[in-house]
Amino acid sequence: MIDLTVPEIRRKLQTASAEEFAVLERSLVADTRKGVRQAVEVARRRLEAEAAEAARLAGMYAFERELAAERGGSVVLGLDEVGRGPLAGPLAVGGVVLDHADVIAGLNDSKQVASDDRATVAAAVRERARAWTVQYVEPADIDRMGMTAALREAFGRAIAAVEEAGVAVDVVLLDGNPLHVDEREVNVVKGDAKCASIAAASLVAKVARDALMEEYDAQYPGYGFASNKGYGSEGHMEAIRQKGLTPLHRRSFCTAFAQESLF
Repeated sequence: MIDLTVPEIRRKLQTASAEEFAVLERSLVADTRKGVRQAVEVARRRLEAEAAEAARLAGMYAFERELAAERGGSVVLGLDEVGRGPLAGPLAVGGVVLDHADVIAGLNDSKQVASDDRATVAAAVRERARAWTVQYVEPADIDRMGMTAALREAFGRAIAAVEEAGVAVDVVLLDGNPLHVDEREVNVVKGDAKCASIAAASLVAKVARDALMEEYDAQYPGYGFASNKGYGSEGHMEAIRQKGLTPLHRRSFCTAFAQESLF
């Protein structure tokens, strides 16, 4: 390949599969041009990163399959919540049953997925999952029943929605501590980083709730909902002090610094 220019070789290496890279690397072993050596090393690092990511994803799918098999089942419903801590906006719970034969690239704890990539991965989940749902508990209901009961309510509704869609669930995976929502419940600490379906649930819930908070920003300007998503940023808390609470606020979360509602 000595007759090829460095840019031509670089382009070949940029898109080479692992098998193609092995062939190219052998053919370039005697090429001492600095640009070629750099291009080979960049391609090697890219392929190593891709292999590590493929292994991470395979591990997430395998881990939840093993959890299900230990309990004599195979159909896994992953559940995760988003929005437990904000001062405003609903609690959102995602529920997803994945097709284990169709691995979705990029699945991870939603906090570990770049914001620009979340919507793309969540869209792939919604398109390719066997079933999915997002259930909300509104701020007034969180105030009325408390967060633990709100979580149980939303998780229960998510299980019902998936089963109403015709998917018979063998195992229900929940991220974190036991909530005793369902007799099929299995709790996995840091499950959104270990189980593919919990990660998928985390992503669809995060993307849906973020979009909702952006819509609310237009309805209640000045609180920064599009950027803070209802969490207690300094700007958000100052807006509450100046403007009061909106119907989106969880009053039980805001007692320390809120004035009476202006809405």
